[in-house]
Amino acid sequence: MAPVASESTAHADGRVGRRIENYTQFWQKDISKEAGQDTENRLANYTDVINGYYDGATSLYEYGWGTSFHFSRYYKGESFYQALARHEHYLAFKMNLKPGMRVLDVGCGIGGPAREIAQFADVQIVGLNNNDYQVGRARKLTKQAGLENQVTYTVGDFMKLAEKFGENSFDAVYAIEATVHAPSWEGVYGEIQKVLKPGGVFGVYEWCMTDKWDPSIPAHKEVAHQIEIGNGIPEMRPLAKAREAILKVGFQIEHEEDLADRPDPIPWYYPLEGDIRKAQTLWDIFTVWRMSSSGKFVTHHGLWAIEKLGLVPKGTWEVGETLKIAGDALVKSGREKLFTPMYLVVARKPAQN
Repeated sequence: MAPVASESTAHADGRVGRRIENYTQFWQKDISKEAGQDTENRLANYTDVINGYYDGATSLYEYGWGTSFHFSRYYKGESFYQALARHEHYLAFKMNLKPGMRVLDVGCGIGGPAREIAQFADVQIVGLNNNDYQVGRARKLTKQAGLENQVTYTVGDFMKLAEKFGENSFDAVYAIEATVHAPSWEGVYGEIQKVLKPGGVFGVYEWCMTDKWDPSIPAHKEVAHQIEIGNGIPEMRPLAKAREAILKVGFQIEHEEDLADRPDPIPWYYPLEGDIRKAQTLWDIFTVWRMSSSGKFVTHHGLWAIEKLGLVPKGTWEVGETLKIAGDALVKSGREKLFTPMYLVVARKPAQN
């Protein structure tokens, strides 16, 4: 039976201590012993899985990655944050976002991409997130940026978009490395299709296991489970199922590409390798160092200490430990081309006749 979150341990900032503590219980301690019933349990309790993870991991993401919680391609000499912004701009460009459009960001995190795309494309963005803590952070950062009249946020479930917004409500919808958390792609893509106006565009960077991934191979199956536990994902699925789901709910695909499959000299996962010699700019040395052995040592012991002092909710340290599992698994699966965080699809809802 799934662990149950207790609202009695809610913090003023929206984080719930009990669900942070329960997060790792959704997986077997020995990941190699994961079974179908474990996956089914996570899918049935996806909101607790996601919220338990992000209640514990969000502050660590901000410390290690900034305010845009996603990967990107890199050019030589390009700074880490410049690459993240370019990745967001590229999605907006491929979607052909125009000034004045009303756009939905599904799974908006703390609003980094929403703020960037709003300024880049001069659009109005509504960010949706089921995590109260992240929405609070998004609103605070957006107000600091002076964008509160252009970018707004709401708490909600991406499996109930039509119920939340009504059908035919947005000119465009995008999701950046977020819909992988859904219990089914068909379910979340179907909801996105409903809230789009006829002729509206949907753009997504999806997390998928590639065609080279074979779940019948124990090592392949294990690395997928490691990605799951380290990233708050109920179930990793193959790329072919994402494509199939997009088409099944009625979208017309206009562009698709696995950007991670491009022959880039600098791989998307390089910041996770922890090799400061690969840092592209002087400032990036600190970003890369955080994933080095010494950087992990500092984070490991520092987080343990501040949790003991009560400065972060109980369970945050344990969630932080899963991030180390994630980092190693993402590098391994990235090198072996078993996983991509950037299967790009631009699709359109058919216009009414």
